[in-house]
Amino acid sequence: MISLPAGSWWDWDVVSWDPGRLRLGAGHDLSYAHHLELVFSDPEFVVCPAAFHDPVFRTPRPDEAATVADRLGGVPPVLVAFDADAGGRSPVPCLIAAGGVEIVQGTVYRYWRVELVDGERLAPWVRPPGA
Repeated sequence: MISLPAGSWWDWDVVSWDPGRLRLGAGHDLSYAHHLELVFSDPEFVVCPAAFHDPVFRTPRPDEAATVADRLGGVPPVLVAFDADAGGRSPVPCLIAAGGVEIVQGTVYRYWRVELVDGERLAPWVRPPGA
């Protein structure tokens, strides 16, 4: 199970996703920036909405672990389960199987910002004017 650092990690979304990496961003309000990322390397199985709120991380249930093992032909190195508010009547069960996971803290701006200080960066989709 994942243990997050102290902070206000209510608002979440998929920042980027390619065959080698799934990056989830979190913060108290994702309008301008996020301050926490879960970076999954080699994601193999993902059941997760594009945006969600207030996830509760938990140990995967035996049936979830068995489903993933059956589909992948074995137990993945990382299996993360959580329940989250995705705007419906009840929390959505989410499951991510990957080769690894890293927790990254730092400010990631979701808009163009001319001056960045140490530890700050731009979201992958942000491009400087004229670029």
